[in-house]
Amino acid sequence: MSQEIYNDGTHICVAFRDLVSGEAVQANQFLIVDNDHAALIDPGGELIYTGLFMAVSNYVNLHNLDYVVASHQDPDIVASVNKWLVGTSCKVVLPALWDRFIPHFTRPGKLVGRILSIPDSGTSLSLGKIRLQALPAHFLHSEGNYSFYDPVSKLLFSGDIGANFAADGFDKPVTKLKEILPYMEDFHRRHMSSNRVCRYWVNMIRTLEVEAIVPQHGRAFVGRRVVLEFLDWLERLNCGIDLITQDFYRVPGKGA
Repeated sequence: MSQEIYNDGTHICVAFRDLVSGEAVQANQFLIVDNDHAALIDPGGELIYTGLFMAVSNYVNLHNLDYVVASHQDPDIVASVNKWLVGTSCKVVLPALWDRFIPHFTRPGKLVGRILSIPDSGTSLSLGKIRLQALPAHFLHSEGNYSFYDPVSKLLFSGDIGANFAADGFDKPVTKLKEILPYMEDFHRRHMSSNRVCRYWVNMIRTLEVEAIVPQHGRAFVGRRVVLEFLDWLERLNCGIDLITQDFYRVPGKGA
């Protein structure tokens, strides 16, 4: 099932949250359409390709799919890239750090002339009449990683930052941080690299008008109040290497 999370008649943002089933981790996919041009953010793996392809076609002629955008290299982000290259004429937008790894998901030659690499400093993409901003999010959790900001809807597509893993209710917005914190705290302590990097990212995001943070897993944080609550929490979070001691690096004892 798709959910329109913004629609002013010419600019539409759509979330697809229930295409993954079975053993795979729940993941969200996002479509931005502006004046009949479209970008698909974090399209996921082959597991969901057919369902997502059909769902996206309800909103845009797939010949007008300008970009398939990957925030980083994980398979739940971009393992279906070969099918999108075959099924559409899109460009694949991905971190420059990973552009020589992504071919492992494709057939030889398929990426020739089809890749747009994002430099470490970020970039902006022309989409219809807007500029979609790729914001550096390195080491949160991937070494080369980006969040994407839509200046019309004021939605921040944050990737794994803000990911939460409740069992259901994915279409229900988070309006108070405490209601979702038990489903996200452990993940962030393990997958975000350090408090310093969290603070740098938060400082950048505070310069933008963000009305909702929309992560790749789980529920969206909707409204300025909960957005600021989340930023305050992440800014103070000890995580990753902040928590590492020598006890994590010991030769294991004899097994059974």
